[in-house]
Amino acid sequence: MPKVHTADHGGSVRGRGRRISSSLAEINVVPLFDVMLVLLIIFMVTAPMMQRGVDVNLPASRRATAVEGERVFVTVPASYRQTRTVYLDQEQIRVDALRERIRQKMEHATDKQVYLRGDGDVLYQDLYDVFDRLKEAGVEKVGLVAKAPGER
Repeated sequence: MPKVHTADHGGSVRGRGRRISSSLAEINVVPLFDVMLVLLIIFMVTAPMMQRGVDVNLPASRRATAVEGERVFVTVPASYRQTRTVYLDQEQIRVDALRERIRQKMEHATDKQVYLRGDGDVLYQDLYDVFDRLKEAGVEKVGLVAKAPGER
């Protein structure tokens, strides 16, 4: 609403007796920009902290080269829970002796890598029991072997 000012010039009235002035009805946007910039800085600092990636060691793609040394396969059969035996290549051994046998095989190998095959009916915990024993024997890399779709 406009403000009304009366002009009082010592009793004589010149021109209009009342003067109407309109007030400026503008929004002060400076505090709005201040708040917006503070929020922008907060989001810029916290956004990288909210995004978590998965650390993955991706294999490098190279042309096929000849495999140096022999491949060592450890197979965990479906009867592992009852018999506590695994197959080191084609030889059936008790899981208690696996650590020493692997240590003997890996003693002169340059690439300390073993391929672990598990039957589809083997429990995950049993597979990890063998996995832990391989790591304790000094194996650096354990590869899990799976069949391709349609392969028998």
